[in-house]
This record gives sequence, C-alpha cells and structure tokens, in this order.
Amino acid sequence: MKTVYFDVESYEEQFLKDNNNGNYILVNEPLNDLDKINPEYADADIISVFTTSRVNRKVLEQFQNLKLIALRSVGFNHIDLDYCREHNIAVVNSPGYGNQSVAEFALALLMDVSRKVTASYDEYKNAKVTPANLMGTELCGKTIGIIGLGAIGTAFAQIAYGLDMKILGFDKFPKAELESKFNVKYTDFDTLLKESDFISIHAPLTKENYHMFNEESFNKMKNTAIIINTGRGELIDTSALFNALINKKIAGAGLDVLENEQTMTDFDYMIGLNRLDKLTLEQTIINSRLFQLDNVIITPHIAYNTKEAVNRILNTTVCNIDAFINGKIQNNVI
Repeated sequence: MKTVYFDVESYEEQFLKDNNNGNYILVNEPLNDLDKINPEYADADIISVFTTSRVNRKVLEQFQNLKLIALRSVGFNHIDLDYCREHNIAVVNSPGYGNQSVAEFALALLMDVSRKVTASYDEYKNAKVTPANLMGTELCGKTIGIIGLGAIGTAFAQIAYGLDMKILGFDKFPKAELESKFNVKYTDFDTLLKESDFISIHAPLTKENYHMFNEESFNKMKNTAIIINTGRGELIDTSALFNALINKKIAGAGLDVLENEQTMTDFDYMIGLNRLDKLTLEQTIINSRLFQLDNVIITPHIAYNTKEAVNRILNTTVCNIDAFINGKIQNNVI
C-alpha cells in the first residue's frame, strides 16, 4: 500500500524513514483546499496528517484509492468524517500521547498570566519596570474550574490538587475516582463559571459545545477570573472573549489555540485575504488584536510539543498503519 505523510516536521523524518517499509512519501506541507494535490499523491491508499491539515470533501475527492487516514493527533474536527463514512475510509487517531505535556503547558500558561511572567520580562527588557502593573495572584487556595475531565483534564486536576487548589469539574461523564483522589467537585456549567477564579478548558470540540464560552458565559464569570484554553479555539467565541477582556469582564487569558488559527501562520492566507469568508476574516482580525493586550498570552498550538509526546505520536501512528495493513483497525474514530 502507498502511504503519504503530510505535515512532516524535520525532527519526524528520521523516525518515519526508519519505521516504514515499502512505498511511502514524506511531505512537509499540510493538506488544504487551496490548491490541487500533487498528482504523485493521488493514488495513495493511506494518508497521515497533523492538525495543520484541513481534510475536507474537496481535498478527499482528489484521492482515488484512499482507505485510511492516520491522524497524528487526538482531535479529528479537521477531517470530513461524513465523506469518510460515505466512502468507507477508516479514520484512526493517536490517543493519550500528550496528556501530561498539555496539562503541564496549561499550568505554564496559567502561571504566566496570573504572575505576569511575560509582562515582567517585557518591562525589564525595556528598562521600564512598574511593580504595581506586575502584581500577580497566587494559585494556592483558589478555585480552578476544569472543563472536560478526560485524560488531559485529569492530569491537570492532579497538578491543581498538588497546588492545593479547590477543583470544580464540568464533564458529561463524572468519575467518582477523581472526586475521592483529587477532591474534584462536579458541578453544572453556570456554577463553575460563577465560582471559579481560574478556568482551564480541556474539552474536545463538538457541534454541541461550539462557542460554549460566549458573551453570556463571560458575563457570569468573576471579573478577576483568568481563562486558559489548550483545547480547541472554536470552544471560545473570539469576539466575545476580546470584548470581555477589554471591558474587564475577566482579568486575563492564556491561549494555545485560536479560532481559525491557520490564518495566522499559513502563508497562502496571508497573501490572499480574498480566500477568507467574512466570519473568518473578522476572527483573524480579532486574533491579531488579542496579541496587543497586556493580559493575554498566546502560543502557536504547541502544548503537545515535547520530545516524549512526539515520540508517542509517531509510535502510535506507525502501529495504527501497520495494524490496518494487517487487516485490523485500532483507535478508530468513526
């Protein structure tokens, strides 16, 4: 079978070369619907992509023999699953690779915003230190609301418990062991909004929770609250977040993900704004304005990016592909 890996970083190449036999191609660029795919890839039986690819119907229609999409990620909202179901294309992911990495990064964002680490660095670098502007907030004894207590949310709860924080949880499937082990108190969404000093989002994106943080949500939060998002950008209404920050409805934000974040770094979009619809263009403009706020830290979707996590991704991906070639489907998402 022919396998084409897209979104391949330089540090992934040697592993993939050492662990692939037969017909495979490594491609540094992501898949997207801006241009037709290289004809050399069109007969691929298997493709593997990261979250920087946008694999919609327009893209998938160009592959003649596609049987498997092997995701180098947990999330799959960048894949047209309906098309895959219609055409009997299996989609498998790489679960569990970054639980600890993402949880630790969420803490890093929370510490940065609450203790004004980057702001302090910027002032010191520019020889304009104003201690009154750099006064932070302790985490110990405060209430942290965790949205989504799957593997990553659970790892974050363990960290918060170690910091002697009070933990509120919001999840469809409460786990009794988290209540006893980390003193997690499950509650409804509104109560979590009202009572949390900090909120950390660890939920996958679904049709039901799109823009779960909107104007109404921010109005219910404490004006001293800080929100952290290492889940998916579309869980937060960008415009509502920006307004909440500039109107001091909340105190700050640490974001590793943004709505339509690809438009911030994808050169194709940067030189062709006509490719953006009205909503995406508005979100891109607001994303740019978020960077200008002193109480916001934004990083380029790197919470997963540790040596340990990347190795787990690659190992799982190769195992998923080998299993499929041998007639088994593991880590199926549809």
